This record gives sequence, C-alpha cells and structure tokens, in this order.
Amino acid sequence: MFITWSIIQSALELGVIYALVALALFLSYSMLNVCDLSTDGCFTLGCAVGSVVAIAGHPILALFAAMGACMLSGFVTAFLQTRLGVESLLAGIIVNTGLYTVNILIMGKSTLSLNSTETVFTMMKSALAATPLADYYKLIVGLLFTAVVLVLLLQFLNTRLGLSIRATGDNADMVKSSSINPAFTTTVGLCISGAITGLGGCLLGEYQKSCDINMGSGMVTIALASLIIGETLVGNRGTIPLRAIGVVLGSCLYRVIVAIALRFNLPASALKLVSALIVAVAIASPQIKKLIDFQQKKMALSGRSFYRLMTLFLAILTLGCVVWAVLLPVSRALAVLLGVLCLAAAVWFALADRKVRGGKVC
Repeated sequence: MFITWSIIQSALELGVIYALVALALFLSYSMLNVCDLSTDGCFTLGCAVGSVVAIAGHPILALFAAMGACMLSGFVTAFLQTRLGVESLLAGIIVNTGLYTVNILIMGKSTLSLNSTETVFTMMKSALAATPLADYYKLIVGLLFTAVVLVLLLQFLNTRLGLSIRATGDNADMVKSSSINPAFTTTVGLCISGAITGLGGCLLGEYQKSCDINMGSGMVTIALASLIIGETLVGNRGTIPLRAIGVVLGSCLYRVIVAIALRFNLPASALKLVSALIVAVAIASPQIKKLIDFQQKKMALSGRSFYRLMTLFLAILTLGCVVWAVLLPVSRALAVLLGVLCLAAAVWFALADRKVRGGKVC
C-alpha cells in the first residue's frame, strides 16, 4: 500500500516530539517576538547531554540535564542580546556556532549509540507489555511529554510573569514604562524556550537510539513550518491555547506531509527542499488567496471565471505529469508528486467555482 498505518504512526511519533521545538519557537518567536537562531545547536545540545547521561544509566535524569543545559544556552543568547547589545539574529548565530564545539566536547565524538541503553521509551515499552497499547508506546511517550509541556506553558503564560513576557513581545517600550524590566522577561522567555528545545532533542535522541552532531541542522525550518501550518489552521488571531494546540497539530501534519512526500521515492537529501517548500507555501498562503480572489472578481466583471480557468489549466498540467511519468521513468517520482499537487489544486479550484456558481443561483 502507498500509505499504511505504520507510516502515519511513525509520522505522528516524530510530530509530537518535534512539536516541543515548535512550542519553544511559539514562545520565543510568537510571544516574545525574538528570532532565536540558536535552536539548531540547542536541539543538538539537548540530545548530546541527554544521551551522555542516559548512557551513564540515568534515563529520567537525562531529561532534566538536557533541559538545564539548554536553559543555560538560552541564558547566553539572552545575555548577548540584553546586556551586550547584540542583535537577536546575530546572537543566535553566535551561540549556534559556539554550540557545535560544545556538543563535540560533550559527546567526545561525532555520534553516540544508545542501542543498549535504557531510555524512557524502553521503560514505557516494558510498562505496556502484554497490553493493547504495547505497539503505541513511542506515541504515548511523545504525547505525554508534549501534553505536559503544553499545559504547563499555557499556565505559565497566564501568570503575571507570563503576561509580562507577552507584553514585552507586543511592545517593549510600553513594558519598560510600566516598571517591568524587558531584559529580565526576555531572559526568562529564552531560557524556558531553550529548556523545551532541549527536552525535544533529548527525547528524539532516545527515540532514535542515537545522537549525531548534525541532527539539529534545519531544526529552525522544521519548527517554523510547524508554527506557520498551525497558525494557518487555526488563524493567528485565535486565543493563546487554540494557537498553541494549532502548533502541535501543525507539527504532526507537517510530519505526515513529509512522510507522504518521501513515499514518492524522493531521495533523503530532498527532505530539506520539501521543508522549505512547505514553509514558503504556508507563509504565502494568505497572500496567494487574496490574489486569487482578486483575479476572480476582476474576471467576473467580464462574465468569466478565474476558478474555472485555473481548474482547466491544472487539469492539463496533471495530464502532462501523467505523460511525463510514463515516458520518463527515471524521474517518475517527481512527476507523480507534481501530478498529485496539480490534481489537488484543480479539485480546490473546482470546488471554489462550484461554490461561486451556487451562490449566484441562490
């Protein structure tokens, strides 16, 4: 089968783990309005510290050690911004660069194996043995940690300090005039964001039973994709809890989209390109919809339908992709992927055209 439950389950398992990084970005980027580019190195730091402590025989302590180390990373990033006057982008790049050496020193080598190491996943597997949930122990672990972090984060954002952090992201000058130190709120926000990122890195290392020095590469893109998809699903004007839940759903949906894309036999090196395209489409979707609506209204004045024209155009492209896949088997995977995307877009335009015509009849 093209898509099986095991593929969807694996995507959801990764989705709930990566959702922790997306929630960290939700706090730093959406709430605090700080673009923290140290996420890649911070994620690897959490995995490195967690793996070393887990190999030493302390799988539970590994989680807290990873969070503590990444909290320190967030503090350094905040110190560069608030005390030394370094721009947030440059501060993140500086910390991310320095963390590469730190991670190498912690790991002792470029990769670590946890195949014979007890982790929270093996502990849950043993606890659920001989139960109907035995096959879902990885998903349950990810859901438990993500749910706990989500609830605690929402509770924190409703406290006095959490409201101060949100206010700092909205207007730092106003916060300063209200006798609130924006440097302190920025530091607390980045420390918490780093701790959540480190927890995600530690869990992914125990999930994959390995830690690689380059495993955090592109983590900002993945988290940003999850964040944008989530805000597209629920809207960026919703309540804070709804937006946070949307981020988790966006992370899971992102992993499902990637899993489906990789089923077209695309090379593993194409994963970054798929991620970039998903982010670009998600960010540009509101503006694209506005342009489509404008063209529809413009052509409707002359009695034509832009939706119908695009449906026909995309249907022709879909047929072209089918011919491409038949005549050029070497690039069949790419042709099938483009064909599916064109077909999905054609169906969307057809439904939109039907909705417009139905409204006119009424």
